[in-house]
Amino acid sequence: MSAPPDVPSADHVDPVPGAAPGLLWYLTEPTRAVVDIGQFAAARSLLRAAPSGDGHTVLVLPGLGGGDGTTAMLRKFLHGLGYDVRGWGLGRNIGPSVAVVHGMRALLRDLAGAGPVSLVGWSLGGIFARELAREHPYLVRQVVTLGSPYAMTDLRQTRVNPVYRLLARFYVAGADLPPPEHTRPPMPVPATSVYSKSDGIVAWRTCVSEPGPRRENVAVASSHLGYGYNSTVWWVVADRLAQPAGEWSPFTPPPGMARMFPTG
Repeated sequence: MSAPPDVPSADHVDPVPGAAPGLLWYLTEPTRAVVDIGQFAAARSLLRAAPSGDGHTVLVLPGLGGGDGTTAMLRKFLHGLGYDVRGWGLGRNIGPSVAVVHGMRALLRDLAGAGPVSLVGWSLGGIFARELAREHPYLVRQVVTLGSPYAMTDLRQTRVNPVYRLLARFYVAGADLPPPEHTRPPMPVPATSVYSKSDGIVAWRTCVSEPGPRRENVAVASSHLGYGYNSTVWWVVADRLAQPAGEWSPFTPPPGMARMFPTG
């Protein structure tokens, strides 16, 4: 899938390494999210060929400001593939509040009673997913993040910095930003980071890590607000979840779909 025709030119992509996305990328986010939804409708037939699931539990975590309603379409798609899909049930994601931190831990423990759980997190939800995997690696089968700035070292690398600061009074002390990613031990479970260079909310470089054993970065053409409705994103998620337990190999676009995925 090529970039939507109404997006800014490449000159506006991340003009300063590590800085927030360019202003035009940010201002066109709502319009491009609508385009993502429209392109999804046109590509629904392709998604019928997505690999089926094995029934294991998948927990989907929403982004900052979102709730389970924002992930409903993605969860319905995954349910149709045969997974036991769950929303987080913790209301609107306002950041790492006491209720959210304890609630996610309890939810993961409950869901993992039938076996390790796959975690899919959108934006801030992906940061939460990675932290849960680090805390409880034996309860997590794999992590897939969608535009999650887990490698962010400065809140100026996101366009939602003011919102994050406004909500900070609800946060667990010291939990507004996890320690820098490069100081952390390797992810203990397979991890796939889905990112877009046309992300208008977070700097795309904050959404990737050095590829290595059982970890990868997959580029898509999507707005930040459109990750949950983008057909190529859905295909990546379905492909990653369909890997047999205990096995992992890097993502490869299926024949005939390679042009839908940017080369990096």
